[in-house]
Order: sequence, then C-alpha cells, then structure tokens
Amino acid sequence: MSTDTKYSLIADGVGPVEVTVSDRGAGHAFLLLHGGGGPQSVGGFADLLASRGARVIMPTHPGFGATPRPDTLDSIAGLARVYAALLDQLELTDVTVVGNSIGGWIASELALLGSPRIGSLVLVDAAGIEVSGHPIVDFFALTLDQVAEFSYHNPDGFRIDQTAMSDAQRAVFAGNRSTLAVYGGETMGDPSLRVRLQNVTIPTLVVWGDSDRIVDLDYGRAYAAAIPGAAFVLLTDTGHMPQLETPEHLLTPVWEFATAHTQVRPNGG
Repeated sequence: MSTDTKYSLIADGVGPVEVTVSDRGAGHAFLLLHGGGGPQSVGGFADLLASRGARVIMPTHPGFGATPRPDTLDSIAGLARVYAALLDQLELTDVTVVGNSIGGWIASELALLGSPRIGSLVLVDAAGIEVSGHPIVDFFALTLDQVAEFSYHNPDGFRIDQTAMSDAQRAVFAGNRSTLAVYGGETMGDPSLRVRLQNVTIPTLVVWGDSDRIVDLDYGRAYAAAIPGAAFVLLTDTGHMPQLETPEHLLTPVWEFATAHTQVRPNGG
C-alpha cells in the first residue's frame, strides 16, 4: 500500500517547491526517479521492489502529472538539489537511487552532489551525456507510433492512442511533454556531464536494454565507462523502459546490486 504526501522543499537556488511523493513498503530505502513517461512509468516497478522488502520513495517531478512547477525549477541539476533536500527531510540513509531515462540523468546529478545519504546508484537507460556518433533521438520530432518503435523491443503492447484519452488525460500528457522540454532542453543532454561523472564515488550500476533506440547501446556503454568502477548489465529483448516492458528482468540486477552495496540488507534480501 502506498501513501502520497506533499512536501514543501527548499534547495539552493530553488524553492519553496511542492513535491508529491509516493511512499510504499518497508526496508532498505530506494529513491525511484521516473523519466519522461511520468510517474506511471515506474509505479509498477515500485510495487515490485516493495514486495521484495524495500521502502520505495517515488516523487513526481514538479510539472508532471498536472503538478505545479515553480519558474525557478527549470533544470535537471535543480531537480537533483530538490531531491537531496527531500532525502534530508526524510532523514534517510544508505539510499539506493534508481533512475530511468531523464530520471537517470537526475540520479547522476544527485550522485555528484555528494550527499552522504546515498549509498548506491542504478542508472537504467539514462539520458544526459553526449556521445559522439550516438546522439539521443530527437524525442519531440517523433510521432507517438515512432516513440513506441524506438522505445520498446515489442512496441505493439505500448502504443498510445490519444483519441481514446479523456480531455483531462490529454491535458496531463501535453503538460508532461512540455515539462520534459523545460528540464531536458532541446538535446536532452548536458555537454559537461560526461566529464563530471568521473567524480562519482558511490557504487554504480548501469543497466541497458539491448533494443533501446532512444539512447543506443554504445551510448549506454559510454555512460558506464565515464563512471569510475561502474558495472554494466545488458538486458536482452527489452528497450528504453525495461521497468515497463520486462520488469522482472530488471528487478534481478537492481535488487542484487542494492543488497550487495547496503549496510543493512533489505527484508527478504
């Protein structure tokens, strides 16, 4: 069972900002950060983690899901500072931060802040760096069918039919898309991030779907190579969002890595 709580957070250069946070389960703490698909793209995976004996903290990035976003919060780095403040307010320690797509980018920036509350980092098909010859696909130039084709190994089960949406659902969808553009910019990357990743000092796992065409496999390997000591796991027959397409397949490496790099082993770990 999950509970949703609204926190008013103040971070350096940002705030106050209201963040809606879903909190479920008990055990080792995970901070689960969603990508451009919104919080619904990681909700099922949060339930899986909780069922294994974890406490899962899942914020909705302000501006997604029809939540408010202050004008002062307009960058991935700003979001990272907000979530560092969230971990402080919750007084969590030894947290495993898991991020998919731009959630992985946020997680990377959060790791670079050096918060003592973070124990390990898992990046799942993360965006944020620039890799010569392997650009991030221009998401905003794609049709919805193309988004599915580029994002999934088996796209037919994940196509979005906007004509079947209610007016409220279409408004949320449009709001998510415009918010993604604010945070990620035109390129969904930061030219400085790849070099700065050499300063990450916590244990890191990079997980990639072999069918990801949003950020391809070579991009993923470059991400792992940029982080000292990072481990790399390739998931077969899955794409950009394995937490949706093959959640059990993703759960195994995430759980094993988290339990291997935590001071207190999760219940049932």
